[in-house]
Order: sequence, then structure tokens, then C-alpha cells
Amino acid sequence: MAIYTKAVRGAAARVAGLLPRGRDWTPARRAPRRDLLAGLTVAVVALPLALAFGVTSGLGAQAGLVTAVVAGALAAVLGGSNLQVSGPTGAMTVVLVPVVAQFGPSGVLMVGAMAGVVLVVLAVARAGRFVRYLPTPVVEGFTAGIAVVIALQQVPAALGIGDAHGEKVWAVAADAAVRFAAHPDPAAPATAIGVAAVMLLGARWRPRLPFSLIAVAAATGLANLAGLDLARIGSLPAGLPSPSLSFLHLDAIGRLLPSALAVAALAALESLLCATVADAMSVGEHHDPDRELFGQGLANLVTPVFGGVPATAAIARTAVNVRAGAGSRLAALTHAAVLAVIVLAAGPLVAGIPLAALAGVLLATTVRMVEAGSLLALARATRGDALVLALTFTVTVAVDLVAAIAVGLGVAVVLALRAVARTARIEQVPLDLADHSAEEHQLLAEHIVAYRLDGPLFFAAAHQFLIQLSEVADVRVVILRMSRVTTIDATGASVLGDAIARLRRRGVTVLLSGITAQHEQILTALGVADRLRREGHLFPDTPAAIAHARVHVDGACPATPQVAKVLN
Repeated sequence: MAIYTKAVRGAAARVAGLLPRGRDWTPARRAPRRDLLAGLTVAVVALPLALAFGVTSGLGAQAGLVTAVVAGALAAVLGGSNLQVSGPTGAMTVVLVPVVAQFGPSGVLMVGAMAGVVLVVLAVARAGRFVRYLPTPVVEGFTAGIAVVIALQQVPAALGIGDAHGEKVWAVAADAAVRFAAHPDPAAPATAIGVAAVMLLGARWRPRLPFSLIAVAAATGLANLAGLDLARIGSLPAGLPSPSLSFLHLDAIGRLLPSALAVAALAALESLLCATVADAMSVGEHHDPDRELFGQGLANLVTPVFGGVPATAAIARTAVNVRAGAGSRLAALTHAAVLAVIVLAAGPLVAGIPLAALAGVLLATTVRMVEAGSLLALARATRGDALVLALTFTVTVAVDLVAAIAVGLGVAVVLALRAVARTARIEQVPLDLADHSAEEHQLLAEHIVAYRLDGPLFFAAAHQFLIQLSEVADVRVVILRMSRVTTIDATGASVLGDAIARLRRRGVTVLLSGITAQHEQILTALGVADRLRREGHLFPDTPAAIAHARVHVDGACPATPQVAKVLN
């Protein structure tokens, strides 16, 4: 009984630690006008995306808007990040389309609620920190695969085909292409391609302008003026729907559980990755991964009650939020409020948008999702990273998302263990019992610190390395001694680059010593070594790096023999 009571108290304490706090809104008092403007900017960008994702999910444009409003507001208040924006996303629609086909709209609502429960349980169990261990090739391959799936989903609407069939998304796209070839009509493809082109070219010309909304509005106006026979969104109900629990069908829980787990896994992955991106784009921001899972869980529990689809944080909208100057949760909350006003006041205008125009929005979005440079860099890094990337991408497109994560992570683990086994060796090291603390303190007094990295720097250990290195304080130069790093993969190289960038932003100079040819190949492929090489911050050994560090700090004498000996 005592053990049970202790467990209950521990769970209650963890839940209490996940609840909102008054200090969450302290940043909002610093520049509320800037946050309000950022929220308005995000809402303008989010409107066509919410409509498009709602239509693509199979529940309609209204469901997309409801999700952006309800989930966007709840995640902003309850989540663990001050900056990210939540709502419907393209990755989520990939999971929902099969659910709609098999169970109908009520199945989607049930899946969303079940996923919300799973996310809350993960938050209470403090599982948020484990998502960070996903290898970079798995994440990149997964993202690229989702982009292809979303693009394939848009083919029927982009071609003006409303009755394409197939078991897989690529089969539906192929059927739509065959039907279009039999009876071609250029209106829908021209609309989709025109919207996508305006968005992509406009983003390069004036990145701050909401070209997605401009393109959709222009396409709608031209279609109405020309009297084109294009499929439209259709009329939206006035206002937000009243809360309802009619979607609950308890007998379907067992059959819907795999889809709910897939939605929960995707929501956790996308939200925590998005929060990490938001932290990297800002200064001094650090999200709470467990609170983020908790906020997303409650948002997904409540949103289906209003007829919304499962939601997660959206990287594109979050990036717009940060670039627009957001500094607190007020911006994301404002975005949800503005979309709510649109739902209440502009339903008739939204109803006339052609589906082909929304298909163009999502086609442009998929192009932005894929970073060709990152994919090529990973493909060139190591054969193992290239294999994991290719497998994750292929399984995502051909099978499903959950299988892709499982396959990618499984292969990455096997390759990582193989790399560690290959580097295991016995090396005779002379016994040295001398106390060199005086020499080490001498360096610290000069605001120079040297770290020796031992063993493999790969995905399982990379994040902890980033945390430790980011906590370096009161130094001007950090020397990373790489000679004892036995292996490094793409994730380790990426995290090393992130750590160097963070230290640079704090005014700390980073020097690398003792890197091998294998290290240099991967670091160069991922763009980490280029700047270090240009600045002359790569050294063959530690004494040379110490000498440079002292010149950099105060132009003092080179390293003493004692310090060179202890750090060599």
C-alpha cells in the first residue's frame, strides 16, 4: 500500500510540474505589440495551410480551421515552448487519409483523442527526452518521404480528378494521371502550378510577404472571373461547431489503436523537433520536452470534441513566428484568435477557393520541406548514413510512417553498434600518476579550457555532448581535442556543428585539434569544418592549439612544456 501511495504521489507531482505557470507569460510583458504583430503574420500564412490540410485529411476545410484555432490556442498555453505554433500539418494527413477511408470522419476524431491520451501518458512518464536520440538520417529521410507522400496526395486535386482510386497514395496519384490523360483539362493543373510558382518565387523575392494567401486569393478571383469549372471547398458552417462527444465508438478502439499510436509518435516527433528548431533560431530559449508533450496531448484530446483533426507543432509556421519577432506565447495565441475571427466572419469568402489552388499551396510546401543540400551532405557523409537515409525515405513512401521510423532506427542502431565494435581495441598507455592540476588551473585562469573527446561521437551520445559543451562558462577559447574520437557519424557531426555555433554566438572561439582524415571528411561534408579551416582553427595537435589560444586571448607566450605534456 505504501508503494502504491508513493507511486500516486510521484505521478501527481509530475503532473503538477507539467501545468502552466504564471512565469510562462513574463516574456509577453516585454514587447506585447511585437508579439501581436507576429501572431497576425503567422495567421495570414497559416490560413491557406489550415484549409489545405483540412481538405487533404478528408474531413474538410472547416476541420483544418477548427484544429488551427483550438489546438493552436491550447498548445500555446499548455505547451513547453514559448515560440512554436501548432495546428494541422501535412505529415499528419498522411496518417489520417487511410483512417478516413476505412472508418470515416468519426474514426479520425477517435484517433485524435486516443493519441492525446498517449501523449499525456508519455509526458507524465518523462519520455520527451528520448526523441532527441533519433539519428539525423532517419529524421531527414522521414521528412523527405513525407514531402513526397503529400505531393502525391495533391495529384488528383491538381489535375481536377475527384474520383481517383487506389490502396496506396502513389496508386491513387497514378490513377488520377491516367484519368486526366484520357480527358485532359488544363484549368486545374494551371491553377495548381501557378499558385505553387507564385509561392516559391515570391518567397525568394520578398520572404516576409504572405505569398500563399496572395496566390490563393488571386487564383480564386481569376477562376471566378473566367467562370472556370473547378471543384471548390464549399460552404463552411458559421462559427465554431459546438462541443460534441458523438464521435466516440468504444468498440473501435482496438482497431484504431495502431493509427492512434502512429499519430502520437508523429505528434511527439514533429513537436519536439520543431521546438528544437525554434530554440536554435532564437537566443536564450529552451523548451521543456515533457511539457510540450503534455500540451500537445491535451490539445489533441480537446480538438476532436469540436470536430478538428489531430494536431502537432508546425515547423513552417513556427519559423515564420520567430522571424516575425515573436518572443512569447502571446504570438501563437494571437494567431489562433485571428483564425477564429476568420472562421466567424469570412466563411463565405473561404468557401469559393478552388481545391486546385490549395493543392498548389501544398505542392510548394513540400518543395520547402526538402533541403536538397542536407540530403546530399548526408548521402556523402558515410555509407551507413546514406543507407539509413534511403531506407527511411523508401519505406515512408511505399509503406507507412511508423514502419519507416522502425526500419530507419533499427538499421541505424545496428550500424552504430557495428562501428563501435570495430573501434574497440586494447592500447598500452604509460602509467602517469603525476598531479597536473596546477597546469590545468593555469589554462583556466587564462580563460582557456580544453576538452578531450574519447570514444565514438554518434547519435546516441551526441545530444548529451551538446548539453555539456553548451554549459561552458567564463571562458574565451574552447579547445576540442579530437584525437581519441574513435568514430563520428552524421548526427554527431551535426551536433558538434550546433555546439560550435552556440559557443560562437556567446563570443567563445572554438579550436579543434587532432582530427583524423575520417573526421575531416564527415565534418567537411556537413559544412562544419569549412569555417574552422578558413579561420585557421584546425590544428594537428593540442600544443599548437594552446599556443594559438593564448595569442588569441592576450598575445601571451606559447604553451609551456608542462601544459603541452598533460594535454597532449
